[in-house]
Amino acid sequence: MSATSREGAPPSPFAGLRIEPMTTVERVAEELRRSLFEGELEPGTPLREVAIADALGVSRSTVREALGVLVAEGLADRLPNRGTQVRRLDSAQVADVCRARVVVESAGVRRWPDASEEERQELRDALAGYSDLRGSDCTTAEFVAAHLRIHRALAGLAGSSRLLAFVDGLHAEVRLALAEVDRARGNAAEQVHSHSHLLDLLEAGDTEAAAAELAAHLEEAEESMTDEVERRLRAE
Repeated sequence: MSATSREGAPPSPFAGLRIEPMTTVERVAEELRRSLFEGELEPGTPLREVAIADALGVSRSTVREALGVLVAEGLADRLPNRGTQVRRLDSAQVADVCRARVVVESAGVRRWPDASEEERQELRDALAGYSDLRGSDCTTAEFVAAHLRIHRALAGLAGSSRLLAFVDGLHAEVRLALAEVDRARGNAAEQVHSHSHLLDLLEAGDTEAAAAELAAHLEEAEESMTDEVERRLRAE
């Protein structure tokens, strides 16, 4: 019996989840990811094993494993005695992550003259992939992944695998917050132009101007994500 078929029961936040029969743990995790990035399950939403299992027609153990995947990816948090919930950042956490991104990505930008051609090409390819999604019917998750690939490539110019691992951790924390912003602002063309201008500055050898452009871009991102976090809190 589905969660929505119980007479008199309130609508379940998981009623919109859909998977094909004979799902695997990864299929459940993928459907939950989709729901998170499309805003159907908002930050702070408790991820109840029974409700999700009921909505998808799978076992609780399958859901439990899928939730473990989301926790490992930084999309959900397991809280003592409270179960699992969609990751939720406050304004201070968003600011902290964004300021760390400025430091790390600026280091990559300033190393452009000494970066390898492979590292430079990764940035070009990332921007091309991002641009290709403009105006397409891609999912929010795909758009966010393409966006963050650019910023990972910027950090990658520093030539440090340890820095890249650090950046991956930062991105795991802000992916959902960035998805909220991308859905709200809907200005893909403007975002592509901003990143293209940054690459143009690098190709011209003006690393200081590129670093300033990056700092302004990340400051705007911090403000946008903070505004979304505060808007959500006011709505609660």
